[in-house]
Amino acid sequence: MQKNMLRWCFGIGLCLFAGVCAEAEIRTASVPKQMYYRYHNDDFTVRVRQVGDREWTDLYEYKVKVDMDTNSDASMVQFDFSGEVEVMVQLNNGTLREAAVRPLSRGIRPQVKGNCLTFRLDRPQKLSVECNGDRLHNLHLFAHELEADVPEEGAPGVMYFGPGWHEPEDAKGRTFRVPSNTTVYLAPGAVLRGTLNCDSTENVRICGRGMILETPHGVSANWVKNLTVEDIAVVNPRYNTMTAAVAENVTIRGLKSFSYQGWGDGLDFYCTRHVRVDDVFLRNSDDCIAVYSHRWNFYGDTDDMLVTNSTLWADIAHAINIGTHGDTSTEGEVIENLTFRNIDVLEHDEDDRDYQGVMALNAGDHNLIRHVTFDSIRVEHIQEGQLFHLRVMNLPRYCTGPGRHVEHVTFRNITYTGQGENLSVVQGYSPEGMVRHVRFENIVLNGKRAERLEDLGLKIGPFVEDITVE
Repeated sequence: MQKNMLRWCFGIGLCLFAGVCAEAEIRTASVPKQMYYRYHNDDFTVRVRQVGDREWTDLYEYKVKVDMDTNSDASMVQFDFSGEVEVMVQLNNGTLREAAVRPLSRGIRPQVKGNCLTFRLDRPQKLSVECNGDRLHNLHLFAHELEADVPEEGAPGVMYFGPGWHEPEDAKGRTFRVPSNTTVYLAPGAVLRGTLNCDSTENVRICGRGMILETPHGVSANWVKNLTVEDIAVVNPRYNTMTAAVAENVTIRGLKSFSYQGWGDGLDFYCTRHVRVDDVFLRNSDDCIAVYSHRWNFYGDTDDMLVTNSTLWADIAHAINIGTHGDTSTEGEVIENLTFRNIDVLEHDEDDRDYQGVMALNAGDHNLIRHVTFDSIRVEHIQEGQLFHLRVMNLPRYCTGPGRHVEHVTFRNITYTGQGENLSVVQGYSPEGMVRHVRFENIVLNGKRAERLEDLGLKIGPFVEDITVE
């Protein structure tokens, strides 16, 4: 009896031990031989290990280009993990004097010793590690949860890209055509040199830890229904990371994006309904998120968008830009019911005084913008630009006519911790193009809560009514 009890206890102990080990895991991806030297950045050496372990796992430091003004070489690493891990980052060029991990809202304070810094993670994070205040040659660190429910290679309806280098048969167009009712899986270590084209499809899912690299666009999703894009990285496309136009039921989750050339937007939406964006990291040299109505051969209203739990870094232009393009051949289109919640903005840099704003609502081309909410937005730095920009405008560079109204807009729980005077603009165009019914609630600028409109640094122009601070 005692022996059986001992065997039972010993067995339970082994099971518990195995369970703990199974929960604590680090997974890294292979690197295609075509990338290994050309796309490696030696600015940092990055290692990771489980807390309490002695052995470190080396990570591959990808080169990613950022910032159109400087075309700088930054770095990126990514891995999957469970449990609690320790990250060590060694600066290989120069002397490490200070270090920061952003977004600052994550509360991660690295320990610095010599030319190395360390910190711990107990949950997935998308972070920027910056040494000596250098934000152009920084390290982007993407720590994911372990993959689950991985699609099976060869299964019906699965387009599977395994580890390695992939180029489309359509080398001239550089596109992979995706049919309806398909799951596209980019395995860890998969690198695609071609746009994923989902135009005119239904029921498509794109997922995995793989990468789309240096293509004309990352994902094209025009005239689609029921599209999900999860976890992939799009690195330095010539133009935008993803366009969704005349689309319905679009979900984007966990996406990472870098761009450094003109018109290098992150996510562009035209005439699109029912959009959900969550947990993305977008560092772009144009608008990170742009919401429009008509352009080119896209027509229709834009309605029902929710963007949450994300980090936006606009090296050039806006973090969030709404409303510029529309249809002046008709009465106009409507952009409405948009919510942006729990977002960290690390940078805004735009030198065009008529077209600035971390949060910009620019009604042009007969657009009507209404029912927009910004809630819990944390802005860390503005190099050049404005925090709020609400205008009905007619800028010939972008528009063929003025917009209609901007109305029923709420800014709630907004914090700015940067330096300098960055006046915000609220300005209408005419009695038919008003900015009205705008609420500012709990706005804190460098530690000071705004009690009056004057505290917001607003420049209020004509054709504006019902602007309040609460």
